[in-house]
Formats: sequence, structure tokens, C-alpha cells
Amino acid sequence: MLQNNVTVLQPLDFDRNLISQHSGKGPRYTSYPTADRFAVMDADRYEQSVRQQQPGIGIKPLSLYFHLPFCNTICYYCACNKVITKDQGKADQYLDYLLKEVKIQAALLTKRGKISQLHFGGGTPTFLSDAQLTRLMDGIRHYFDLKPDGEFSIEIDPRKVSAATVALLGQIGFNRMSVGVQDFDPQVQKAVNRIQTEEETRAVIDAARANGFKSVSIDLIYGLPHQTQARMYQTIERVLTLRPDRLALYSYAHLPERFMPQRRIDAGQLPSTEGKLDILQSSVNQLLAAGYIYIGMDHFALPDDPLAIAQRRGQLHRNFQGYSTHADCDLMAFGVSAIGKVANCFAQNVKDLDAYYLALDKDRLPIERGLMITHDDFLRGSVIQSLMCQFELSFQPVELAYLIDFKSYFSEELALLMPLQAQGLLEVRDDSIIVSPKGRFLIRSIAMVFDRYLRHAPRAGSYSKLI
Repeated sequence: MLQNNVTVLQPLDFDRNLISQHSGKGPRYTSYPTADRFAVMDADRYEQSVRQQQPGIGIKPLSLYFHLPFCNTICYYCACNKVITKDQGKADQYLDYLLKEVKIQAALLTKRGKISQLHFGGGTPTFLSDAQLTRLMDGIRHYFDLKPDGEFSIEIDPRKVSAATVALLGQIGFNRMSVGVQDFDPQVQKAVNRIQTEEETRAVIDAARANGFKSVSIDLIYGLPHQTQARMYQTIERVLTLRPDRLALYSYAHLPERFMPQRRIDAGQLPSTEGKLDILQSSVNQLLAAGYIYIGMDHFALPDDPLAIAQRRGQLHRNFQGYSTHADCDLMAFGVSAIGKVANCFAQNVKDLDAYYLALDKDRLPIERGLMITHDDFLRGSVIQSLMCQFELSFQPVELAYLIDFKSYFSEELALLMPLQAQGLLEVRDDSIIVSPKGRFLIRSIAMVFDRYLRHAPRAGSYSKLI
């Protein structure tokens, strides 16, 4: 509910029966349309879209994403696009091509791009040596201006990072980090091939704070082999002593038919559906009791964290990197499988290293898939964004922005919301939609109603479970 331009959310309500009823699958809506709707697309379409945006794109702040795929060990649960190797020389070759891609994309801009957000994801970004990380950041600064108040983040594997490297990361510009933990229980760690002590995790976080990092986030996964409610409770208790600014609690999706490393996980050791729900309910209650705010989906933050503040002000956004405090700015993406969005065009790079190198050898951007965004896509994306981030939607701003009558345009969708309203997930008012405390955990079910692609061409088999 909006009071004095600040959204006041009622206490979260974990309704186990409702969650059990909505046990299907659906998109996570880091974009709309979702990436599974992309089709084969030539790089020329993307380049044309960027150039047609001129001169605005040269002035509008940008977000940059860099996919660094290398890992020297494999975590069995992982579904990321990665390259397992211990040869750090491979990263030198990759950086040669990555910086060439940066040069080509930067040349599309008529004015030097100003960067408000930057993110290194993987893989394991800190697979790169200190010299390689410095080289990449220097290369980025050669083509772009990093804003002094920007958010520059990197994913960290504490097993591979020294305090000296964390200090270097601060020196070269990073001010936020996401720390992978998943679980501190030794039996769980062994089952997923990720042995990581609390001590090395704490050392990295302490080093981040000592070197001026503004935010530290910790990633956990529930639903892994051998996990129980009691064991996960102990892991979270230990995590809480680290007092991360943000915390993500992801659901493990066991899809061994799609992700080969998951075939090494014994499905018989995974918690049952009811057991997994026990873990989730206990973990959520534990985090709320510790003072964290439920941001949405899998994410929690301390009340004074910029994410929580942005949500209260109705300024929270969501993109391919998750929740964000910045507006839905254009995103340029670099590296294998990376997805970007500039102007009215989504574009995704090839997923294979050799194909990536081959395209750049020909001085071509390595784009293979994408989608041109229509007026209806933008409209529905704004509706889904508001529901996912603010848990409410006022009709008038949408009507003014897109020159529609909301009730007429979305008459079919409003009718489809009625069963969800009857279940207590939301309230449809004359001028707005308000998601209830019960509905926040099932926000994907609500957002799916406005997904035209999903309704007319379902692809539920390719999505993760809603909870």
C-alpha cells in the first residue's frame, strides 16, 4: 500500500497450503519476453538497434555484464554456462577476444557510454589472476566511463580468493560482491563437490568490508542432497553471524537431463517435496526474525540496504542480474552466452568458446539469438516488472505511458486473476492490483497471467518450479 510515496508492505504470510497448490513451473522474469522466446538473429539487427537509439544511448547510463565462464573445479548442482579448466592461460586468450567485443560494441555509440552498473558473473570471475582482472577493468575504462556513484559487483568463490585479491578488487573499482556459500554442512558440501569452510568465507567478507565494499551478498541453495530443516537452520545461523547486507535463498532444480554435472548427484539423497518446503518455511521465518526484509523471489535484504529502500519507494527494478536499484537501463553484455538488451532489442551471444572466437576473428559480434521487442512486449514487461518488484500495480501510470485503457486492454487477464483473488493471493481494485502477503511467494504465478507468450505457446518443461 502506498503512503506518502512510500510503499508499506504488510508482514509476509507463508501459506503452505497455497504454495503446495501452486507447484507448477514458470519463468523467473529477469526479462520479458523471456529468453526462451528468442529466435535466431543476425548481429546486424542488434547493431542497427543500437545505432537507431542515437543520440540517446550515448547519454543514457548503461549497465555492463561480463560472463567469465572458467572454473577450476565443478560444483555438481551448477546450471551455469562454464568451462572447467586449471589452465589460466585460457583466460588470457578469452580476454583478448572479450576486449575485442568491448571495442566493437563501444564503437556503436556516438558518445562515450557512462556506466552506472557493472557485473562480473560466471563461472568463477576470480578464476582470473589479479593481473588479468586488472587488465579487464583497464580495458573497460578505456572505452567507457564508470560513474563515481555506480554499482560495480563481482561474484566471489571464497575458496579461490585471498584478502590481497579482495583489496585489489576494491582498488580497481568494485564496491559490491556476491559470495557463494550454498551450505556450510560438510555432508552436503561433499555431496555437491563444494568443500568450503566458514573461516575462509568470513575472511573474504571481512576483507571486503575492510576495503570499502558497500554491500556483501551471500548465496544459499535449499533442496540439495542431505539437507534437512535442522541442518539448514544451522547453516543460516552461521551465515547470520556474518551479517550480509543481502541474502539469496535459491531453490535447487534437479534437471540432470539438461545439466550433465547434476548426474553426479544421487536423487535419492534429495529432500522430499514436503521436506524441501519445511526447509524453505523454516529458513524464511529465521531470516525474517533476524530482521531481513523479503524483497521478492529468493532475495532478502537488511532494512537499510538500497534494495529495501528502493522497494519502499517504488523504485525497485529487475533485470538479468536480478533485483536492482537502477532504472531499467540499457544493458550491454559481453562473453559467451551473455544476454544484453539495448533499445528495442534483446541479443544473446553464442554459448560455445570456439564459435565465440570465430565470430570475433571475422570482426563480427558473436550474437546468435535475440528478439525485437514490440509495443505490447514493453507494456506487459512494465506490468510484470511492477508486480515482481513492488507487489502492486496502479493502472493510471500504465495507461498514461502506453495510451491504453487498462481494463479493456487486459480484460482477459483480469478475468484470469479472479481465481487467484479467490485464493487470497491478490486483490483487484478499480484502479490497481495489490498482491497480498500470501501472494508474494507466488508472485511468479500472478505475473504469468500477463505473459501472452506463455498463454498462447506454453513451454513449462523448460522452466524451474515456482517454489
